[in-house]
Amino acid sequence: MSTVPKRFEILLVPEHVEDRRGASVADSAVRTAVVEATGRQGASGYPVYEGHGVRADIDPETGAVEALLVDGRELDYGLVPLARPAGRT
Repeated sequence: MSTVPKRFEILLVPEHVEDRRGASVADSAVRTAVVEATGRQGASGYPVYEGHGVRADIDPETGAVEALLVDGRELDYGLVPLARPAGRT
């Protein structure tokens, strides 16, 4: 049984970046934010994570971002949200 991450790092990456899973993806991000589980579920049915102006519904099993608001607004066209479990800091 896997554990549900309490924190994710959200990276907003330009759509044209081809290698979105490689080490350089963090260098390509135009914005990053660490979000923490709120204990609520979003309209998507997935847990809500919030922090640093970002609110995201994230599937904790796959890391897929199902819904996202950045500073209370929808994401601009041309940007792709990526989520990965946040490391301990």
